[in-house]
Amino acid sequence: MSDPAAKRLLMDEEERSWTELHALVDALPHSELATPGYFEEGWSAKDLVAHLGSWLAEAGVVLERMTFGTYRADELDIDDMNERFYRAMKDVSFATVRAQAVAARTRMLRVWGSMDEADADADAWIRKAGTEHYAEHLPRLRAWVAERVA
Repeated sequence: MSDPAAKRLLMDEEERSWTELHALVDALPHSELATPGYFEEGWSAKDLVAHLGSWLAEAGVVLERMTFGTYRADELDIDDMNERFYRAMKDVSFATVRAQAVAARTRMLRVWGSMDEADADADAWIRKAGTEHYAEHLPRLRAWVAERVA
């Protein structure tokens, strides 16, 4: 993406989606954050935040590799990574999960914003871990929050 205006639009889209996601999670009663059922495999809203935060952390690592010239566009075993992220975060408190997600997003955006040159791979990772990933989960989260708050 070489157009600064296009990058700004992607940044704005990421911010809007992130804000909506956290507004929805914040609408849940604290007692509902770890209630299974958000996702058919038994995920809770806490698990969703952990999942997103883990992918944001992965994106931050990838973007740093791009910055230092050590990035290789390898195929990812997404199901395996999702399972590893879930196992690593399933017993972590919501407060810690949220802090990790916020820190991971901040790092990802900081690295992306500091990249000297536009990079289509970098923008693709922002979409993959950010905007498109949020969009994948927002419809179910909206429905889950409506079910749990009603």
